Amino acid sequence: MCRRVIARVLLTSCLLLSGWGPDRSSGSDVIPPELGSWMIGYSEHRTDLPGGRQANVRTNRAVVILADGTGRRSLGEGLLSRPGSWTQFAGWSPRGDRAIIGLGWESAENARWEEDNRTFRFTPEGWSYDMILVDLASGSAENLTAVERVSFYNTGLFFWPGESGRLGFTALIDGQSKPFRMGPDGRGKTDLSGDSQGFAYGFSGSPDGKRISYHQDYQVYLADADGSNRMHVRTGHPFVFAPTWSPDGKWLLFLSGEHYDCHPHVVKADGTGLLKVGDRGGYRGVTQFLDVADFHDGSSDVPVWDVSGDSIFFTGQVGEHVELFRVVPGGEPRQLTHPQGRRAAGEVTHYHPRPSPDGRWLLYGSRRDGVRDLYVMRLSDGAQYRVTRMARGMAAMHSHWRPAHKLEAGLREK
Repeated sequence: MCRRVIARVLLTSCLLLSGWGPDRSSGSDVIPPELGSWMIGYSEHRTDLPGGRQANVRTNRAVVILADGTGRRSLGEGLLSRPGSWTQFAGWSPRGDRAIIGLGWESAENARWEEDNRTFRFTPEGWSYDMILVDLASGSAENLTAVERVSFYNTGLFFWPGESGRLGFTALIDGQSKPFRMGPDGRGKTDLSGDSQGFAYGFSGSPDGKRISYHQDYQVYLADADGSNRMHVRTGHPFVFAPTWSPDGKWLLFLSGEHYDCHPHVVKADGTGLLKVGDRGGYRGVTQFLDVADFHDGSSDVPVWDVSGDSIFFTGQVGEHVELFRVVPGGEPRQLTHPQGRRAAGEVTHYHPRPSPDGRWLLYGSRRDGVRDLYVMRLSDGAQYRVTRMARGMAAMHSHWRPAHKLEAGLREK
């Protein structure tokens, strides 16, 4: 990995468009004009409704917006005809013409049982989850996980790298989560777990499409694209989580350690050369996305590669705050955010960093004064811009940059 340092940073999203503007604590009052050529997707939800986790989760809505704060619209509203259903933004197609959103539903009875027992209970009668492709120009929606259905609960849809005719996703079958591959029409679904009976999660394909990675029962595995030649990445730790490939496919990044005490590590693509690249300073690694009790304890906050693969962004505890860091593997982490100059009083928690496709900006969430908004940082000088102005009791989460920089006129005007 070379040690090239990237240029600048940005972020975006918004609920109350009239209040959009820069975070004046950064010392900048001018919104960079280039932000208007970027689009992001994210999720909005309530955080303070009584009734526990599901009462708030079911308010989730997938949203897209231009990064200058204009053109906000909700996706997949026509999919919400079933009471108790919701959408969540999950990613983009490689060309950025389609959004990937999750469509969830849970019965009120099952939600009450989960609250009483403080655990999930996934059954076909009580749950459903599918991954939907929404065409950005027309708004049409396609549910590929429902074609030749293999499960009532399907998550993690992604376009197979280097192979436009394939997609990957994860399906829950007989209580076990398994990595699957399918064609562009949803047909030909193939279980890639072989004879494994573990619970697989965090499934992704290498940039060249020839290999896969996932964690199973909190251990990371590598395999060929068809699931063969599976190899356990041995770290000596009981909790290994959320593997992601470097952009050049030469490295794998994941969290490793104890549960609630795990830190960013990398290995080479063959599973060797284990290296700890940062320490989260006591941060448990989950960001609380509700203001009421959550039996699942929040949303996982995992490290990510920059777009060049030269460095890694992660979050860590500094005093009472959770701050953003950047590190070149083998080097010393550099803290990107600091309490000085922030208007927010009390605890500040940053979460879910996402570098822009051109590597100049960083999109992330930040909980300040009890409100969860999206911000963007220009990486060249650290200037920060507050993109959303969520009302108290609302949150902006799960943000994703649209891959294509330039927007077609039809997408901009929609």
